[in-house]
Amino acid sequence: MNRQAHWNEVYRTKGAQDVSWFQTEPALSLELIKAAQVSADGGVLDVGGGASVLVDRLLDAGWSQLGVLDISAEALALARARLGARAGRVEWFEADITSFQPPHRFALWHDRAVFHFLTEAADRCAYVAALKRTLMPGGAVIIATFASDGPPQCSGLDVMRYDERTLSAELGADFALREVRNETHRTPWNTEQRFICCRFQHQPVP
Repeated sequence: MNRQAHWNEVYRTKGAQDVSWFQTEPALSLELIKAAQVSADGGVLDVGGGASVLVDRLLDAGWSQLGVLDISAEALALARARLGARAGRVEWFEADITSFQPPHRFALWHDRAVFHFLTEAADRCAYVAALKRTLMPGGAVIIATFASDGPPQCSGLDVMRYDERTLSAELGADFALREVRNETHRTPWNTEQRFICCRFQHQPVP
């Protein structure tokens, strides 16, 4: 499967507000970012941010050095159009996270609903490698995936489901678990999806 073609087609046919993960307000993400106590100019990369309004809310709150990464050019175009002139204050990366080469490091990595689409072990290893070369030493990581009782598929694709133990194992010993939150997300068509949201601290093992 061509991942980029798949996600471009999803956004081309559904737009920003008719995908299952759409949120009018990314409240939990903002809470976890605040809890990470990262400097507002340290840099945040929203992995799979697509058309999410998280970047809008961070700009509203005075954050700078913001980046949004998504495999879908269609999704990024929707976000840039929505932000208008403010889009110039954000770095936009059209890339597959498994092969992302960052131009610089970020203090916080945020991923809501990307990691669980990586059903192949090699892709998950590549994701963690990209995380390590992107995150500043001692930086924070926020990852939200479908929980163990979440749906087994999304957007026509199989997904992985996690709890805090299995997600921690995927990231490895260099990342210390700091906080776990459970979220029941209500989709635009009023169904429920169970998520687990974990905040980690980069803590390299000697």
